[in-house]
Formats: sequence, structure tokens, C-alpha cells
Amino acid sequence: MTTASFLANLKDKKVILGSNSPRRKELLGGLEVDFEVRVNPVDETVPADIPAEFVAAYLSKLKAENFPALQDNEILITADTVVIHEGKILGKPNSDQEAFEMIKSLSGSTHLVMTAVTIMDRLKRITLEDEAKVTFRFLEEEEIWHYIKKYQPFDKAGAYGIQEWIGFIGVSAIEGSYFTVMGFPQHLVYQQLKKW
Repeated sequence: MTTASFLANLKDKKVILGSNSPRRKELLGGLEVDFEVRVNPVDETVPADIPAEFVAAYLSKLKAENFPALQDNEILITADTVVIHEGKILGKPNSDQEAFEMIKSLSGSTHLVMTAVTIMDRLKRITLEDEAKVTFRFLEEEEIWHYIKKYQPFDKAGAYGIQEWIGFIGVSAIEGSYFTVMGFPQHLVYQQLKKW
């Protein structure tokens, strides 16, 4: 892939995506940006006193701040997504049962998805935040179990991917960007990279 003329200012830059997420790779690639993936695992423990709506930004910045030193021509992009329902963060499930309980709690209701993206080079750092509200229709238990067994959503906040079967059959409304729910608000990233 080649850098689009809209982002010609990046032609001498090396863009690094600090995420192994297949969704983020796909979405950054959709901006026609040349990039490579480099992941530096960090402890994502969040201090108890941070409100739920600030957690995505906190983790996105944490991933950037703990990344190995960048070269002069490198730009790093890190991101984090949280699902918030009834004031509580629904993280990545550790078991089938936990995934079931998460999705069942979202069934027939509206929840908030927040994604933060940090863009950083050696001289500056900026964190972008976006949110979307997602409404699920009432899901039958058999539908939830089918999704968990077939799609194994253990790498997804809130135990679901909107771009998968459960999103196709269950999401009745979105207020905000679909791509923010997927985990990468392309429209914000694109505008920022144009100015970088």
C-alpha cells in the first residue's frame, strides 16, 4: 500500500501501530497509510480512582509512554477501547460464562463505547477521544451462546465485536461512529495525521 496524496506529509515518516488488534490494523490500513506493527506489552492495571470514562485515554497514553524510544522520523499510534454499561467497565472476558454474562447484561439496553488514540513522535503527543452509544435488541440466550461458541470473543471489550454476527443480528441503533465501536476512530486519526 502507498501513502495517499492526502497524507503526503507522512512520506518521509515511519508510522508504527502499537497494537496487535486485527481491527485496528484493518482500519489504519483503510486510511492508505504505510505502517508497521510493533507491540510493547504493558501492565494495563487501572488505578481504582480513575472514572470509567477516562480509562480508555489513560490506557492509550500508558501504552505510548511505555513504548521504546522513537527515532526522529517515527510516529507511534496506540489505542484503547472500553465498553461502559451502567457506570461499570466491561473488559475482555476470561471465560465463556463471563462472556455470556456481559452480553446478556447488554441485551435490550444501550451502552457506551469509548475509544482513545494517542499519536506521538519525539517532540509531541496528542490523545484523541471519541464515544458512541450502542443499543442491542433483546437477545435470546441461544443467540448469545451461539456467538460465544463460534466467535470466541475473548479479545474484545464487552465480549462482542460489532463487525461480527452478534452485531449484524443484535445492534438496533448506533449514535456515533461505527469505527469508534470497532476500536479506531479513523475520522479523527486522519484529520490529525493530515496536520502532523
